Amino acid sequence: MAIQASQAMIPFLHARQLKCLVRGHKSSLSSRFGDRSKSAAQIISRRDSNRLTCKASVEDDDEDYLIDAPVSAGDGFSFSGGKYSDEPSRSDEWFKQGKMVKAFPVLGSGEKAKDPIFGLTMGSGSQSPADVFRWFCIESGIADNPPVLLVHGFPSQAYSYRKILPILSKDYHAIAFDWIGFGFSDKPQPGYGFNYTLNDYVSSLESLINSLDIDKFSLVVQGYFSPVVIKYASKHQEKLNHLILLNPPLTNKHANLPSSLSIFSNFLLGEIFAQDPLRASDKALTSCGPYKMKEDDAMVYRRPYLTSGSSGFALNAISRAMRKELKNYVEETRMILKDESWKVKTTVCWGQRDRWLGYDGVDEFCKDSKLKMVELPMGLVCFPGGASRAGGFRGRTWKTDCGDCWQKSSAMIGQE
Repeated sequence: MAIQASQAMIPFLHARQLKCLVRGHKSSLSSRFGDRSKSAAQIISRRDSNRLTCKASVEDDDEDYLIDAPVSAGDGFSFSGGKYSDEPSRSDEWFKQGKMVKAFPVLGSGEKAKDPIFGLTMGSGSQSPADVFRWFCIESGIADNPPVLLVHGFPSQAYSYRKILPILSKDYHAIAFDWIGFGFSDKPQPGYGFNYTLNDYVSSLESLINSLDIDKFSLVVQGYFSPVVIKYASKHQEKLNHLILLNPPLTNKHANLPSSLSIFSNFLLGEIFAQDPLRASDKALTSCGPYKMKEDDAMVYRRPYLTSGSSGFALNAISRAMRKELKNYVEETRMILKDESWKVKTTVCWGQRDRWLGYDGVDEFCKDSKLKMVELPMGLVCFPGGASRAGGFRGRTWKTDCGDCWQKSSAMIGQE
């Protein structure tokens, strides 16, 4: 079974195209590091003690409604769900490939989080850790290779980069992570150690990068989190080799969230909708692009909403912050990228099927700012859900897979 999936998750060029964008920095760095071959798998194995266990279990005999986690893992706020088997899931497999990294200190008094409606103490999923937040990170490639940090968009997860990681791993040390509030990373109740403001995300990104101990790296970021990454980059230009922006908000029209996301910021109604896995995950991810992904992949994105209400509370909080702060952040993004002091090699990649972020004005801005622009035509945009893109173009139907996409697009991307 396949469901419609969104460009919000990534209006994506194929992984080998992305590899071309950062390839130019490999030779100079590899000459410094030599041929040492410590693998990411070895790094991960040393940190097994810090991993969280994530495995399927069923605690009652009702097969009409199975949640792929023990009851103790959730806090009882999920209003809808899906059918799951008690076999290991794709989400379990993905989790086992990663590790938990501690970064960004917990702010506030340290008191137990309480739900905003009844004042009851929240479940463990909504509580902040004692000292430092835990981020789910997944690495691929030899640690001595040039690093590339892959940053997912809003609302999504690091899982959206799963097909890019193994291809980049041949020449790079590729790292993807879940933002706080998403995927397997911590999801504290808003106001209890993390407020989900865009400034919080800028500061926490800096802390995570410091904890990963990477330097002279390339950054790839998609969608509404681009202004956050650009603000970080403006303060640390000396650390970056290349910045690659995938459908970032760059114009005044981009400063407003689409209705399918802004609805989660509404008082009470937004809080309720954010607790519904099918609305918070499926509907949010399918509303802005004519792509498809398999049901098994869709369940990975639903998983956090099925196992705990903390994901919904985080979605509500970040939606409110985006609705309030995005306009200023977009304006700041434009100023940063146009400023003569901006020295980071920057590429904007634009998939034309984005229903949330229109293309009008993007090309002009890139020319004025002297940014490299890579326009991805409708038939050449690959979605990382694994399924082909199919649709109509000027009265004809067409379909393309990743290999076809690469063959037709490689000349457009080029090699640096």
